[in-house]
Amino acid sequence: MKIVDQIKAPIEGEMEVFEQKFFESMSSKVALFNRITFYIVNRKGKQMRPMFVFLTAKMLNNGEVGERTYRGASIIELIHTASLVHDDVVDDSHKRRGFFSINALWKNKIAVLVGDYFFAKGLLLSLDNDDYDLLKIISTAVKEMSEGELLQIEKARRLDITEAVYYEIIRQKTATLIAACCSMGAASVKPDSDAVEKFRRFGELIGMAFQIKDDLFDYGEATIGKPIGIDIKEQKMTLPLIYVLNNCSEKDRKWLINSVKNHNKNKKRVKEVIQFVKDNGGLEYAEGKMLAFKEEALELLSDYPDSPYKASLILMVDYVVDRKK
Repeated sequence: MKIVDQIKAPIEGEMEVFEQKFFESMSSKVALFNRITFYIVNRKGKQMRPMFVFLTAKMLNNGEVGERTYRGASIIELIHTASLVHDDVVDDSHKRRGFFSINALWKNKIAVLVGDYFFAKGLLLSLDNDDYDLLKIISTAVKEMSEGELLQIEKARRLDITEAVYYEIIRQKTATLIAACCSMGAASVKPDSDAVEKFRRFGELIGMAFQIKDDLFDYGEATIGKPIGIDIKEQKMTLPLIYVLNNCSEKDRKWLINSVKNHNKNKKRVKEVIQFVKDNGGLEYAEGKMLAFKEEALELLSDYPDSPYKASLILMVDYVVDRKK
């Protein structure tokens, strides 16, 4: 049994109902929208985000969930889908999970409008049901995701990112949406309780570990989804590189910055940068930080009694740091 199937096992029924409700929540009177929606729904990924919503809610509520949890998961997935459609336009990317992106098939103008539509549908789904607390969770996440992207662009131009700034970027860019999933799950069954903030933090820690794992892939084997060195080619500052930049001689630092800034398309030079980062402890350092975030996340679960949902959340945390792509 694949690990993702193991994680999903205690919420299999909910996920099937969710898929139906999610598809309904995307419907439009415009035939073109529905055609594009159908294309998106049939190319879904692992659906980790709604899984976080349901597992958190069921763990906190003795295995019971209601319509609010389904809405929370749909709101998250609508906003997440919107952000992916917009990202593909921003990045001029024509493939998503091996399939053509919306902008590749229907051009940028339609892709932007489709993304806007999904954002609006997500917001209205919460407003129409007076779920103002759920609306606040997702609106905060969207704000932070935008700020994180802009902060990264601003800092990448100068390559002067400190470790603290790096954590702030990945917290906003990546961790905030996983944090929203977990706090959404908690808020859907235990509104206004301490669990909402506790599980926001739980999701945030998982998101931080997730992004560092992604950083490490840039220095790993070529069998994973993205080519090695792609972050260096795109001048993205990753934790292994930041650590080495801040802990090497001035001469090596100048060489590294010059390499990333001016020679990032030179395959030989990129390989040299990767090797230098490896030789100077960058990977070990980043891995240590990733595992520390993982342990802190697991610690937050220790107060709760054992259940299939808690076991799946623990598996999910392990999967984030052990995954191969």
